[in-house]
Amino acid sequence: MSMTDDFDPDRAFFGRRKGKALREGQNAMIEGVLPRLRLPDGEITDLAGLFPHPVTAVRLEIGFGGGEHLLSRMRESPQIGFIGVEPFINGMAKFLAVIEREGLTNIRLWDGDAALMLPRLPAGGLDAIDLLYPDPWPKRRQRKRRFVSERTLGLFARCLRPGGRFRFASDIDDYVGWTLARLARSPDFDWTDERADDWRKPYPGWIRTRYEAKAVAAGRVPSYLTAVRRAS
Repeated sequence: MSMTDDFDPDRAFFGRRKGKALREGQNAMIEGVLPRLRLPDGEITDLAGLFPHPVTAVRLEIGFGGGEHLLSRMRESPQIGFIGVEPFINGMAKFLAVIEREGLTNIRLWDGDAALMLPRLPAGGLDAIDLLYPDPWPKRRQRKRRFVSERTLGLFARCLRPGGRFRFASDIDDYVGWTLARLARSPDFDWTDERADDWRKPYPGWIRTRYEAKAVAAGRVPSYLTAVRRAS
C-alpha cells in the first residue's frame, strides 16, 4: 500500500448517514424490510445461496444513492443476484420501497462501510463491481477519504473472478485521473478502454441518474472507466 493513499483499514464510513427525517412508511422499510435483506454478519462463503432463487452470477454496486442504476440492472437481469451498498439511510429507505412495491427478490443489501464488508466476501465470488459517482472529496486534505485506493483495488481483485469487471464513473476529472493512476499501478487489473469514445460513452444499457443529469447541466463531463480482473 502506498503512503499517498493513507487508507485506514479500520475507518468508519466518510459521509452523511441521514438527511431529512424519515416518514412513517420509510421507517417501516428500514425496521422491517432491511433486516431481512441485510447481509449476514461474519464471513460469507456462498454468495449465490444468499438469494431465494438460483442466480447465474452475483454483482456488487457500492453507493447506489437513489438506486436508479441498480434497479434498472436488477429488472433487466432477474437471473443475476445483486448486492447493493448504501450507508445513507434516506436513499436506502426509498430503494426498499421500490423493491417491495415491485416484488424484486434478486437483491441483498449492506448499509455500512463497503471497505469493511468486502473482506468478508468469498474470493472470486463476484462477477462485477460498480462504483458510480462516489464522493470525490476534492480538497487535498480530504483525498485520503476517497474510496478508490490501492488497498480497495486489492479487495476488489480478491472478490472478483478472473475476467470479472470493475466499472468506475465520475464527473470529477481529478478523481478519474486518481483512479486511472491506481489502476495503472495495480498488478490485478487491466484498463480496457482503448480510445476516447470508450470512456466518454455511457455503458451499454446505461440509465442516467439524477446526480449525473445535474452534473451534465452544470457543464461537467462524465467519464466511464472499465477495468478487468487479470486471470493470473
